[in-house]
Amino acid sequence: MAVESVAAPPPSELLAFWRAFRENRGAVIGLSIVVFIALVAIFADFIAPHDPIEQFRDFTKRPPAWTEKGDWQFLLGTDALGRDMLSRLIHGARVSLFIGLMVMLVSIVVGVALGLSAAWFGGLYDVAVLRVMDLIMSIPSLVLAILIMAILSPSLTNTIIAVTVVYLPRYVRLVRASALAELSKDYVTAAKVAGVGPFRLMMRTVLPNCMAPLIVQAALGVSDAILEAAGLGFLGLGAQPPTPEWGSMLADSRDLIVSHPHVMAFPGLAILITVVAINLMGDGLRDALDPKLKRS
Repeated sequence: MAVESVAAPPPSELLAFWRAFRENRGAVIGLSIVVFIALVAIFADFIAPHDPIEQFRDFTKRPPAWTEKGDWQFLLGTDALGRDMLSRLIHGARVSLFIGLMVMLVSIVVGVALGLSAAWFGGLYDVAVLRVMDLIMSIPSLVLAILIMAILSPSLTNTIIAVTVVYLPRYVRLVRASALAELSKDYVTAAKVAGVGPFRLMMRTVLPNCMAPLIVQAALGVSDAILEAAGLGFLGLGAQPPTPEWGSMLADSRDLIVSHPHVMAFPGLAILITVVAINLMGDGLRDALDPKLKRS
């Protein structure tokens, strides 16, 4: 009796996405590093060997433990005030990732609202939204962020607001362009004929088909927000001391760059590694979500 062969079921969308994503080895490495940094940030209270703001006056400016004058009590050394560098870097990961994620989430919410409404209503409203976004983009990002911080006063919350305003136009223009492309397609026309209301049409029918480029932009936007926040922190306009934010740590140690370079090197390396890892992950997301860019 012949046995009929049964075709294997098609892979799920999530599995297909993972297979496309893992073809980019750099993206997998970037994802691994990002996950590691995220876990470090989440469990910072348990991982950090010391309180990040505790000062050990007898151990100021100690070099890393593996050097001649190092102390294994402080693996990466201490800063000018005797604070443990490793503990401050670990807690700084929490602050920097929090800023990046909050900027990304707020930008997505506001960007989706403005982008979809501009695409739907069109006319003067569309022109007004675009002109405001063009005005924001015409000003250098750091200059605009400094201006906003000068108006609002330096703080962690105001840093998130300033960086969100700077990068909001990217999300608005991306969502608007994607929505306009979708609104001209047959399935949208069919939904309109079926009597689907404007809000449900945009949120349940159009928006899901705009998510691929939005997800990529969101991933890359986190790294941009971390860099922008670090720049504000370096200028003294971001998170205020004693908050262990990587940018402010660079600013606090700039006078020690010659005599004690490790104090400035480690926060800089933390920013570099985090931003590069997120960008590598974003490239992998772009390749996996865009059929035209998938690797053969």
